[in-house]
Amino acid sequence: MNDVLNSQGYTQAAWLNRIPPAAWTLMAAIAVFSNVMVGIGGTRNKAHASLLWVLPLVVAVAFFLISDLDSPRHGMIKVVLQNLLSLAESLRPR
Repeated sequence: MNDVLNSQGYTQAAWLNRIPPAAWTLMAAIAVFSNVMVGIGGTRNKAHASLLWVLPLVVAVAFFLISDLDSPRHGMIKVVLQNLLSLAESLRPR
């Protein structure tokens, strides 16, 4: 029973400890300014134009993973609560 109460507490803490809006604003500013810097640098040096997609791609993937971890029920990363499933199975009458 103690494990069930601990799991409930951890789940509630995960729902309450979300990424704050100030962090989202900072990540958006980083994305905008880094892409502006890439765009300005790309107009000056045509030899490395094929590498211009690397920074926006890396920033987009990083932000995607951060936002996916922030939404535990609706994200792409699915976590199976095996301990709760096995507990529910053990509590079923046989």
